[in-house]
Amino acid sequence: MPEIFRFYGFSFFFFSREHTPIHVHVEGNNGYAKFTLIKNKFELTETKGIKTSDLTKIKEIIKDNSDIIIQYWNNYFSK
Repeated sequence: MPEIFRFYGFSFFFFSREHTPIHVHVEGNNGYAKFTLIKNKFELTETKGIKTSDLTKIKEIIKDNSDIIIQYWNNYFSK
């Protein structure tokens, strides 16, 4: 499970045997979310148990670091 980074107690990662489209899983504080790259923007596609205030922080982190997420994904799966 390649972890991209951690913020505010949340782990941002993908699994080593993933599928397209590019997406990122987020886990922490007894919750889970998944954001999928749709038309050059990460959109929330799944969530369970994450408070609204935490989702706001997570969305901002993903928006600010989307280039890093995409680069990490592409580097990992181009091996």
